[in-house]
Amino acid sequence: MGSSATNASFEYCEDLVRRGDKDRFLASLFAPEEDRKHLFALYAFNLEVARIRDVVSDALPGEMRLQWWRDTLTGCGHGEIGRHPVAAALIETIDTCDLSCHPFLDLIEARTFDIYDDPMPSVGDLEAYARATASQPMAVATEILGARGCNWTAAMVDHGGIAYAITGLLRAMPFHAARGQIFLAGDILERNGVRREDMLGGQETPAVTAALADFRALARRHLDEAGSCIRDICRQAVPAVLPIALVRPYLNHMERSCYRPFAEHCVVPQWRRQWILWSAARRARKVC
Repeated sequence: MGSSATNASFEYCEDLVRRGDKDRFLASLFAPEEDRKHLFALYAFNLEVARIRDVVSDALPGEMRLQWWRDTLTGCGHGEIGRHPVAAALIETIDTCDLSCHPFLDLIEARTFDIYDDPMPSVGDLEAYARATASQPMAVATEILGARGCNWTAAMVDHGGIAYAITGLLRAMPFHAARGQIFLAGDILERNGVRREDMLGGQETPAVTAALADFRALARRHLDEAGSCIRDICRQAVPAVLPIALVRPYLNHMERSCYRPFAEHCVVPQWRRQWILWSAARRARKVC
């Protein structure tokens, strides 16, 4: 694609990920030094697209920003790429690591949902959204690390990414509800008798409590599927999949009797997350 990103572009990406996506930043530190800058470019792109809703006034400018990223990835950026450090670093990463643009375009398409207030219709729609926004970027990270064509790794990434994404949406529920969005599957909400106004109003009703338990159970089912593949993943892929190790601690935190889903953002202390990631990396490397 012809980008020539400077070191400053990659340093910008690293700082962006350090501040905005601490889990993936910490996991990336377990990657070989020469690969980290490309992981940071990938994760910075994910952050840039994910936060579009936060920086636009309505859907139209959001659509325009998403289209700008589509044009950038398909070579229609009209010379603007060099002035955007994340775009410059991403294009160089795609070229250097011989990556397909399709996962990035899929992520952009999925993030179109973010800029509207439409409901998430079903579990299938939620899983598709999670796959595009978490599993596929995780798969790209494994390619950056040199792990291609490993079926066990692909299976773990697919289920683990979905579990990580669903858990992240549960953690961010107070923020989403405050701005009028519900990312949780409508069929589960309907089955439990949850009213939309209760979710948006932050009402912790028995129906809401039951529905959130179902969503955590869904995340755990995907986590169990991912866990069954851990002993067979490619060694190089370990830094890419390490964030999956944080899913269970987050879910456990949300299942405490004192947890208030609309009143607090689910946080596991950084020191504990670092220890969990270190422990998971050590175990994974032993069995690979």
